[in-house]
Amino acid sequence: MNSSGKDAVLVTGGAGFIGSHACKALKAAGYLPVTFDNITTGWLDAVKFGPLERGDLNDRARLDQVFAQYQPIAVLHFAALSDVGQSMREPGRYWQNNVGGSLNLLEAMVAAGCRNIVFSSTCATYGEQDGVTLDEDCVQKPINAYGASKRAIEDMLANYEASDGIASVIFRYFNVAGADPEAELGEYHQPETHLIPLVLDAITGKRDALTVFGTDYDTPDGTCIRDYVHVSDLVDAHVAGLRWLLDGKGCRVFNLGTGNGFSVREVIDASRIVTNREVPVIEGPRRAGDCTKLISGSIRAETELGWRPERSTIADMIGDAWRWYQVCNYKE
Repeated sequence: MNSSGKDAVLVTGGAGFIGSHACKALKAAGYLPVTFDNITTGWLDAVKFGPLERGDLNDRARLDQVFAQYQPIAVLHFAALSDVGQSMREPGRYWQNNVGGSLNLLEAMVAAGCRNIVFSSTCATYGEQDGVTLDEDCVQKPINAYGASKRAIEDMLANYEASDGIASVIFRYFNVAGADPEAELGEYHQPETHLIPLVLDAITGKRDALTVFGTDYDTPDGTCIRDYVHVSDLVDAHVAGLRWLLDGKGCRVFNLGTGNGFSVREVIDASRIVTNREVPVIEGPRRAGDCTKLISGSIRAETELGWRPERSTIADMIGDAWRWYQVCNYKE
């Protein structure tokens, strides 16, 4: 335990959407969340539950300094580039940032004697597998550099388990949505790429219209289908994963999804109902790297972690995002 009197947990990317929600959950669970973030995509206003240490994962000396100062018992690793389209155009950035940065982080953990990490992976590691129930044992064949970089980090974690005893819980999430139910935190990226914030931008006139990328997919309404999970449910799983590691249960992979899929058009229709506003829409071509359908078929997180999503209905996710959207100051 460090001088704060609480066990510290290093949260890489703790100023971002998911990372900041994780910091709030960690504080509520009695830990000291230490945000490590370079603030290129995160927001200073989102760091309010523990100290901020500015730095980049590619700066090993800075990592060593932070590990020495806080002596964290574990790492929650969220920091990554995550734009699928960009990863298709600029794959080198994803290998350098996501994979290279994670390698630096693992080396710093080994040097500091920190042996527990909860890693933010993605269902994008599964690639295009229409008609397949996606559980943790499915073959991983990513179709974009984002998914490939996350798969490479998973492989790296297995190597470091064998060589240095690093214990990892890997969460492969499906589409994360919603916002803090108390409206302290929410989702905002520059540029924005996630569907629900884009819908809300279109509703409020911050953009002229929402572009639907691809209307000729092999789905009932021609648009992509995704499994959405509320960010508050997601970070509850991360606290459970941390406790799993601290209890000495060892390495494990979990899907985090609800098993329910919604198409782009269904999300748009639900947004109209929740906000009582019209959503201006234009149709565009498919984006490179987008899969037709991604839905979790796993109950492992429920049966082993005791995780049950409580707020992952489409109405709650849109409603919480809409409530935060109307009061947030990130968009000023």
